[in-house]
Amino acid sequence: MNAKISILFYAKRAKTSVAGLVPIYLRITIDGVRLEISSKRFVTPEKWSQEQSRMKGSSEEARSLNAYLDILKAKVHDAQKEIVQEGDLVSVDTLKNKLLGTLQKSRMLIPIFQDHNNRMEALIDKEFAQGTLTRYKTCISHTKEFLKWKFNLSDIDVRKIDYAFLNDFEFYLRTEKSCNNNSAVKYIKNFGKIIRICLANGWIERDPFVNYHSKFNEVTRQFLNEQEIEKLFTKDLRNERLSQVRDVFLFSCFTGLAYIDTQKLTQQNINLGLDGNKWIFTTRQKTKTTSNIPLLPQAEKIIEQYQTHPICINSGKLLPVLSNQKMNAYLKEIADLCGIDKELTYHIARHTFATTVTLSNGVSIESVSKMLGHKSIKTTQHYAKILDKKVSEDMVILREKLEYRKVQ
Repeated sequence: MNAKISILFYAKRAKTSVAGLVPIYLRITIDGVRLEISSKRFVTPEKWSQEQSRMKGSSEEARSLNAYLDILKAKVHDAQKEIVQEGDLVSVDTLKNKLLGTLQKSRMLIPIFQDHNNRMEALIDKEFAQGTLTRYKTCISHTKEFLKWKFNLSDIDVRKIDYAFLNDFEFYLRTEKSCNNNSAVKYIKNFGKIIRICLANGWIERDPFVNYHSKFNEVTRQFLNEQEIEKLFTKDLRNERLSQVRDVFLFSCFTGLAYIDTQKLTQQNINLGLDGNKWIFTTRQKTKTTSNIPLLPQAEKIIEQYQTHPICINSGKLLPVLSNQKMNAYLKEIADLCGIDKELTYHIARHTFATTVTLSNGVSIESVSKMLGHKSIKTTQHYAKILDKKVSEDMVILREKLEYRKVQ
């Protein structure tokens, strides 16, 4: 829809100078909204024609001033055409910016996103984990594909990202990329970091996330029970590689360490704690939080078992940890051999430590949270929600107390 625009020059008598001259102003009205700009030219009141919006007469002074006003008028029309060609709405603001040359330099989304990823890559193993970078690389790939799918563009000005953009992006992730709820929300959350960078730098004025709402669906976390742990311990796998993977996995079941934190352990991470027993002292790769864990006999025995292993001797590491991909592949095979009807992945070891090994055995949630290196106890509470056994035991104690009071 074309904006209705009118142009008028007038002498602003309220600003008459000491010399008796009045400034000439350009008034532009767009759909009833006014914009006034000084022409930086002056005229004596008697020589100005309010009806014709021009200087009276045919003197050299009058011809020169009127020609200048015609040029200004032409610039307004040129600016209007440029705005339309750029696909923007002709408004008082866009026209003013174009006329005064204050139109901000366009900031495009993809270079900003890529710069963020490049910086993150330079800080791998210092501030960020490789997995975090991988997620942002996937996110920028999804973003490029979305821009092509929705707008047939390879990039977009960050000022054009709004609430509708976010909703369309989420819809694209759920439909075209077949992302489940939590994956889609995670990618939008990653995208939000790029928007916060733009806001912090003043490249955009409004946060498109202000009215945007999405949340993760709670996922039931898999873990091994006592019987399944026992199956792993006692099964004769008759294969050195499978036995090695099983032992490293069980080590994490009794320490709660994630894959990357187990992989980087060295003998220097083992020291005596306040109780005089051996502890693991480390920092989580993912959150950079301290994680100090008393070494249980099961975990200590596994460390001793691999002290003279060639890989440990050559690498200086505590355990012979394979790649995460290989570990997970072998764990699925181990689960089949042990008759464990669960899709075994390395991270299940961490969940097992939190549930079966600690919380189920009465270890306080505060202690478990500290050993796991959680920043917030709310994260640890996800494990506590699934412990029906612990709930049952607590209620038995409560029943006994209530029965005792009834007898009294």
